[in-house]
Amino acid sequence: MVNLEWYRTFKEIYINGTLTKAADVLYSSQPGVSVHLNALEAYVSKKLFERTSRKMIPTEEGKFLYEYIIESIDKLEIAEQHFKKTTQDKKPSVNIGMCSEMFQHIIEAEIPKLNFDLVAKFGVHTDLIKDLNNGLLDLVITPRAHTDRKSLAVYTPFSKERIILVAGIDTDCSKLEKHLSNNDWKGLEKELQHEVWYSASNEMEHFRRFWFENFGNRPAFKPNYILPNIGSIIRCLSNGSGLALVPDFLCQEGLAKSEIKLVWEGKVKTENTLYFAKRTDLKYKKEIKILEGIFESKMNSI
Repeated sequence: MVNLEWYRTFKEIYINGTLTKAADVLYSSQPGVSVHLNALEAYVSKKLFERTSRKMIPTEEGKFLYEYIIESIDKLEIAEQHFKKTTQDKKPSVNIGMCSEMFQHIIEAEIPKLNFDLVAKFGVHTDLIKDLNNGLLDLVITPRAHTDRKSLAVYTPFSKERIILVAGIDTDCSKLEKHLSNNDWKGLEKELQHEVWYSASNEMEHFRRFWFENFGNRPAFKPNYILPNIGSIIRCLSNGSGLALVPDFLCQEGLAKSEIKLVWEGKVKTENTLYFAKRTDLKYKKEIKILEGIFESKMNSI
């Protein structure tokens, strides 16, 4: 049996002329509206709209179908309004994507204060941006602005993160400190290669970039331990010795509690700009603005 939501979607596209406007009326996403229309066209085996860059123009089959169903659809919508159990608006639900460490440090403590639902997804930034373009996410926090022309995302810079060298609390850093005080960069590079290193699977790009920008070449070794995230690295370092390159804002608490220690900020600043990535057809603008305010406030206070 045909899904009645397909007919409702068809009606709103017919009336409003574009997928975007229909999605706004239906409190849906543009990809979701497109899926409904494609499913209905497949079901009736007819092309219902001519798709142009500016407007969806109904075909003769589309006009006929509209005239045939509009009275029934209108009656069903009136019945829905009359018999629904509540007149309260549906609580907004915002879908966000970022790395797990960013979520834990910035958003986690604020969740009980939010007056809307929140669904958080963690993953690789490229995968999260794909989900954003496909309408599965509303907001992504990313250290990279993707320049794909087909992307529906807009990027707004809001903060920076700096990659710094930290050590476990039991690490003997005397030789490293001597090279640093003498500006002996060759000696420092050689000494660092003999240390025990930690890294995270999603931070290897930062590791290689820091090394190249400060020593002019790629590291000729790989970390001894590659862990799931920065939190795991800091907990391991707090219980022993070793080195790691991590974003500064993610290790402030460990430094303040003397669980780890700062070794070097680099002779060249290795920084990443952090961006808010959002779709151009953003739905929950008020709720997204609240989340952005939390990020800006907390990142500026670090």
